[in-house]
Amino acid sequence: MSDTGLMPPSPETALPDPTDADNVVYDPSLEQLREFSRELETTTEFGSPAYVSEQRSRCADRTKNAVDDEFDAADHAHIETALDYAREHEMVCLDRRIGRHPDHTYVGRYYVPKRYARIALTVTKLFEPAETGAEPDFLTVQIPDHDEIAIRVLPDTGVTAVLGSDYSGEAKKSFLRLFMRRAKQRGGLGLHAGSKRVTLETDDSDLETVGQVFLGLSATGKSTLTAHGLWLDDPESATMLQDDVCALLPDGTVAGSEGNGLYIKTIGLDPDEQPAMYDAATHESAVLENVAVDDDGAVDFESDEHTSNGRAAILREHLSSAGEDIDLEAVDQVFFITRNPVMPPVAKLSPEEAAAAFMLGESIQTSAGDPSKAGESIRVVGTNPFIVGPEGEEGNRFRDLIDDLDLDCFVLNTGHLGNHSKDIGVNESVTLLRELARGTVEWTDSEAIDLTIPRSVPGLDIEAFAVSDHVDNYETKLRELRAERREYLAEFDELDEAIEDAVY
Repeated sequence: MSDTGLMPPSPETALPDPTDADNVVYDPSLEQLREFSRELETTTEFGSPAYVSEQRSRCADRTKNAVDDEFDAADHAHIETALDYAREHEMVCLDRRIGRHPDHTYVGRYYVPKRYARIALTVTKLFEPAETGAEPDFLTVQIPDHDEIAIRVLPDTGVTAVLGSDYSGEAKKSFLRLFMRRAKQRGGLGLHAGSKRVTLETDDSDLETVGQVFLGLSATGKSTLTAHGLWLDDPESATMLQDDVCALLPDGTVAGSEGNGLYIKTIGLDPDEQPAMYDAATHESAVLENVAVDDDGAVDFESDEHTSNGRAAILREHLSSAGEDIDLEAVDQVFFITRNPVMPPVAKLSPEEAAAAFMLGESIQTSAGDPSKAGESIRVVGTNPFIVGPEGEEGNRFRDLIDDLDLDCFVLNTGHLGNHSKDIGVNESVTLLRELARGTVEWTDSEAIDLTIPRSVPGLDIEAFAVSDHVDNYETKLRELRAERREYLAEFDELDEAIEDAVY
């Protein structure tokens, strides 16, 4: 019973059985979903559907959950509004599987008005079908035509109402938010992260595996680096397992969440730097959202005509770097992707420093979050805008997990040094990832920045990226940055003092 006196609905009881409801098209085919939204579609030169939504990013400022926010009768009323609408109007309903791990897999039930079946089409590209007859763990009802934007979440019962937004990302994250919540409840931690398996040849010609995980906000290079093949030749390989949300479990397994595909940013998608993703995004099976497409179907990934947050839902099977599995058996290396211009290309972190990096979540604002502030500095705990529950507890849990598992952690700058004095491109970042996986990077403790940084990296002139050579008044800026970081971490009452003291 909630403190409002209202009984929160559960996924099993909130709505009638969709297989027996006259107003529901249950589990329609891909062809049907596309046909239902034909009036909203532009067909691309590749034969794929493209749509333009009214809302073009997540509405974080209109999102409330019953754990972290004041949640009153009006908020519960939003939930009931969505449920009532789904009972009375023509709807499409899907049951999809969130994850594959035997101990961390859930069923998400998704409702959307038939006219907006294009959003359901995107959902089918990302999540695999659930087993027939499976009871849902999560329920999302999305009503784009509602006259007020309101996203309301009941984390403990797994119910989400998305009102007034037709952005597909709201549907996707409604399930992934709860997937991460369940991971924490089971002693692990949900991560806004990509994962990959790197297979390398040893000096004895044997093969060894290195598991890598990348935490980062959208548009900071997380997907690009997760999917990159690291220029390895057979029998060596780099395999993308998961692109966006994972669960770090106490035994070191990293459970994936999206079994079918990826929801990638397309602005600036380059066939030379991102060949695997480009090929998948230009396959007829992709679904494009808010990407510039002219009258004859030509696609322009460089254009921000609709938004710089253009998206494509792509299938794993058409992504050459993707593996068949989505779970990483064991993680060895964790990377925090930043765009902070006073940070080196890479630095190695102690468990406490890594937990501080997790809490700081330093990056830049992107068009996926708040387009009006894109490019501004930002801090998001865990680079994860979808945390449910006290954020300080997340930092403590992260430190304990990586300490118990003896993981190597790094902060990786994928942006530039100083005022664009020295850019750190994909080539440099990929070289670092490959050599870190090989264990060929030599380290030194830098007194200037009080961090462990590379002394040498095969294939990379690391001295050319000395931060102090590219940042004016570097010592002053670093001192000010540390003071800002300490002040920020002090806001989290639950955070262990040892993590606060590890500010770098």
